[in-house]
Amino acid sequence: MPVEIERKFLVKNQDWKKNAESKTFRQGYLCNDGEKTVRVRVAGQAAFITVKGKPQYISRAEFEYPIPVEDALYMLQHLCQGPLIEKTRYYIPYKGFIWEVDEFEGDNSGLVIAEVELTDEHQEVPLPEWVGKEVTGDERYYNANLVINPYKNWKEK
Repeated sequence: MPVEIERKFLVKNQDWKKNAESKTFRQGYLCNDGEKTVRVRVAGQAAFITVKGKPQYISRAEFEYPIPVEDALYMLQHLCQGPLIEKTRYYIPYKGFIWEVDEFEGDNSGLVIAEVELTDEHQEVPLPEWVGKEVTGDERYYNANLVINPYKNWKEK
């Protein structure tokens, strides 16, 4: 069974943007009931449908499959709960890991989250200088929850 293991952090500054490659994302949710999520995503020129199980600390079951972009666009417009998540994802290599930094737009503008995927829950990961407070397990920062309760409604001052 495929498993996603990741840690999430806020960022302290913009230093992560130096030489980072990026891709735009639009995503929405067909199901989000706390036990599972079903997400549709357009990432650059590709599209995917993803089913995720309930998080267990930093791990959860994850199944992702490519779908036609036209199908994804239809689902985003007609079937997904709004507002959609729109963000730019940056890819930053750091000491053997690829960090993904999401810079959110729209109702989640101002939110920047760094994520790193691991191969095991106990794996040590070196933290770049620009990484701030860890928010792993804080459900407010789950993309599926940012649809229901956008960052603009609760952002920390």
